[in-house]
Amino acid sequence: MKVSRDRELWHGNIDKQQKKIIQINSQGKIAADTTISLHIMDALIRGIDEIQNDIESDSTLSGQGKIKYLRSIDFLLQGYVSNLNRRDYPASLAPALVKAFARCMELDKQHQSFAPVIQNNDYGVGKILVDCLKYSEDNPGMAGARNILTRKYLTMHPDQIMPELAKNPNAYFADSLIKEALKIDIGRVYDYAQARGPLGDRIRHHSDSTVQLVARIATSKSGQLYFPFLDNLMRGKITLEAIDSVKDNDLNYFRLLVKTRIEYVARQLPPYNDTANQMQALTDMMSRKARQYFIREINALHTVPNPNIRFRRLEGLTAQELYYLAVLGEDEIYTSSYVSGVYPRIWQHIAKGDSLIMSVRGDYFRKFIKMAAGYNELNDFLGRMDKANAETMMKAFVIGLEKPRKINDLEDAVDVADSYSSIMDKSKELAAFILNEVNVSYTKNVQENNKRGMVIYNLLRILFESADTTKKVDLSTLLGIPSIYGKNYNNLVDDSGRVIQQVFFYGDEDKDGQSSYQNFMTMFRGKPGWRIDERKAEWTTITSTKGKPVWIFANKPLYGEDDPDDKAQDKLIEYLQTRDLKPTMVVHRGHSYHLSTTLHKLPPSARIIVLGSCGGYNNLNEVLTVCPDAHIISSKQVGTKTVNEPILQAINDRLLAGRDIDWISMWRELKTKKFATGEAKERFDDYIPPYKNLGAIFIKAYRKAMGE
Repeated sequence: MKVSRDRELWHGNIDKQQKKIIQINSQGKIAADTTISLHIMDALIRGIDEIQNDIESDSTLSGQGKIKYLRSIDFLLQGYVSNLNRRDYPASLAPALVKAFARCMELDKQHQSFAPVIQNNDYGVGKILVDCLKYSEDNPGMAGARNILTRKYLTMHPDQIMPELAKNPNAYFADSLIKEALKIDIGRVYDYAQARGPLGDRIRHHSDSTVQLVARIATSKSGQLYFPFLDNLMRGKITLEAIDSVKDNDLNYFRLLVKTRIEYVARQLPPYNDTANQMQALTDMMSRKARQYFIREINALHTVPNPNIRFRRLEGLTAQELYYLAVLGEDEIYTSSYVSGVYPRIWQHIAKGDSLIMSVRGDYFRKFIKMAAGYNELNDFLGRMDKANAETMMKAFVIGLEKPRKINDLEDAVDVADSYSSIMDKSKELAAFILNEVNVSYTKNVQENNKRGMVIYNLLRILFESADTTKKVDLSTLLGIPSIYGKNYNNLVDDSGRVIQQVFFYGDEDKDGQSSYQNFMTMFRGKPGWRIDERKAEWTTITSTKGKPVWIFANKPLYGEDDPDDKAQDKLIEYLQTRDLKPTMVVHRGHSYHLSTTLHKLPPSARIIVLGSCGGYNNLNEVLTVCPDAHIISSKQVGTKTVNEPILQAINDRLLAGRDIDWISMWRELKTKKFATGEAKERFDDYIPPYKNLGAIFIKAYRKAMGE
């Protein structure tokens, strides 16, 4: 058949695409099964050739009409290759694709809608067809075909409903998809309901009562206070008016949060096995209120000797409300706030330890046990129940860790890991019981071939056995992770041989941050071997003048409107980045509630991180996500300058001498020379060196073992 010269180009382009497909197939990249591969290649080679012949032999088509469809075939083959085996585009769609293209072409030639063809095929086929038929925009079915594609895509990927509807808010099916999105992610519907624009308007004027409720909450000034109760609001178990009656009173609002949390947790248990909508929003709000209204108040009054004044804010709280204050405030609560305030007041309202745990449906019970162990109250807690119940409680503490949670997946296992040293210090018998239960659970998971369970319990077994100081164990070798016992000096210097350090300070209304900065500066001010430059408004630079080069950058603890110390930190970070100065040591100096800001700004280059208080899984997990090989020095309690500064001094002495950091020898030296007796020893004993930070070691080893 004779082909005009102006169409030879397009036939040539099609041939090139077919040759490319033949080459890809020869590499085994289209299908491993030979029969399937032959079927696919027959469609893309013989099937396409037949369509080309049909186009050339069609006397009803003009020259431009023929070029139009030839170009569409070229685009079809390009679309197939570029999407090959991507999500939603299996290689096996080729025969259906070629057949559907031929049908679309016939309908298009007759000026009939090809939307039914898109409707009758899978999304991948339809998407390639609509994209390749770009020169058939005048087809009466093009707009409908695009709507069909959108609906198909969103049915397959409901998490994308709201972003896609934002692009096409007037789609005829938008209302039904908004209802679907509500089942998948209420929070996202809530966010779009707040926004101005066509989609926000459509949500706010939706006919469905549940969508209307979400829209009403989203557009309310108190929306964030209503949102934690959304599930009960949707079920009609509470009204907005009931929330209004308590939302302006922190105590009563917290009480309602606790009551609702206990209800929601009960629903998660058999026989209901139901997870409430916005459970995490409820928990986040509880944690925020617990810290802001209760814990920071009693922490701030830590120097007040009269407990009736210091702990006045705890008056009237139930055992369950005090329980949640403890477990949700883990990262911020001071030792004295817990030991003298929250913990003893729990038992003024409830006598039995097992009754307490049952009253909160077992919620956060591992966290509570971990904290009791860390604050030397575990024996007291277990003593408040029968021996058999205490044994059952500690068995429950250890078993079932292989069951994944949706949020903070490893938190329970890390709490168990973190608790063991404290338990062993107080009761060898209880520690042996826990180790035995770990071994039983390990065997069970081996029998069930549960990889996650095998990894978790094998790691716990190794960590717990290593806690026995009579056995010499090299954890790094056993766990297959980089050394936890020290940092090589060469791992801490940059290309110019400098150790760069960054220190985060915070300006506080109570001047604690400013005092911390001044105390820190006494380590260098007027001391031989150090030069201080405070000319910058936002930060101070400290450099060594003797020994190896050590450069320390500390932002100034500025206080005032618009968070000036935050801006100072950002300017310092920008300065370091523009000069390629990468901190390998980071120090957090500030109240524990500032810690999240430090972690958010943590440079990935950090190898040693001194955090003061860092009791929680969330903090360890965040640090090790940014800095996977970081060595973390933290405290089980609140950090203190009397311990922080000797530790920093000891590290700097070694860096100035160009020596490797050996945590074991350094810790031994600090203990014998600086913190041998009395209160100093007690405070130092609360600090956890990297080689004893079982939570951090567990996270590192778990990720390594699971290939994460």
